[in-house]
Amino acid sequence: MGRELSTRMGEDQVTVVTGGSRGIGAAVAVRLARAGHSVAIGYERAQDAAERWAAAVRAEGVRSIVVQADTSDAEQVEAMFDRVREELGPITGLVNNAGITGPLGRFTETSPEVMRRVVDVNVTGALLCARRAVREMSTHHGGQGGAIVNISSGAATTGSPGEYVHYAASKAAVDAMTVGLSKELAAEGIRVNSVQPGMTLTDIHARMGDPERPWRVQGRVPMGRPGEPEEIAGAVAWLLSPEASYTTGAVLRVAGGL
Repeated sequence: MGRELSTRMGEDQVTVVTGGSRGIGAAVAVRLARAGHSVAIGYERAQDAAERWAAAVRAEGVRSIVVQADTSDAEQVEAMFDRVREELGPITGLVNNAGITGPLGRFTETSPEVMRRVVDVNVTGALLCARRAVREMSTHHGGQGGAIVNISSGAATTGSPGEYVHYAASKAAVDAMTVGLSKELAAEGIRVNSVQPGMTLTDIHARMGDPERPWRVQGRVPMGRPGEPEEIAGAVAWLLSPEASYTTGAVLRVAGGL
């Protein structure tokens, strides 16, 4: 049954990409479109950017919609998945990409408000989206199977001292969720994996207060350079593909050797 479900995933794929209006999420959306996925791009504020990336997805010959949602809000998550199902059809995949860091800084200087918001989006948001996706895809709930890829971070294992320990902790939680769900859902036709990007060239660095950070700390990376969003997207696309049919519970590090 597992092999049959994994093969079926190569057809009529409908994937939700949260945080798909920029950076890694946008690159993932386009890469999945090239693999034949219809893509729902979730966003919180950047509607114009989301619409531009949806146009790029459609240019690959597949369908795409944009849906506004704060993934930490259960009602908004439910509404997002309802709309995707109504407009694109049965959901076969989820990329849990929406995430925030808050400003860079020492742990003692990080406000409780920032900590709570990071946990709300990165952990609670990922859990809520995964929960709804499972209810859509699980054979236990009448679904046809599918796959979830959670976007974690290399920070989950390095801890990011002096920069954003709270963010690192939230991503470690995402990896724990990945392992637990992979075991719970393996018999229900759902594979769950995680990707840990390293230093990647996106605007997240500017939003955390240090736009030059990828170049300033590139010496930490054995390959000597930051990654491109497309390099992360390739790993995500593979984990969602039938080629990864026997891969679940994996935490795949894409970090230039760091």
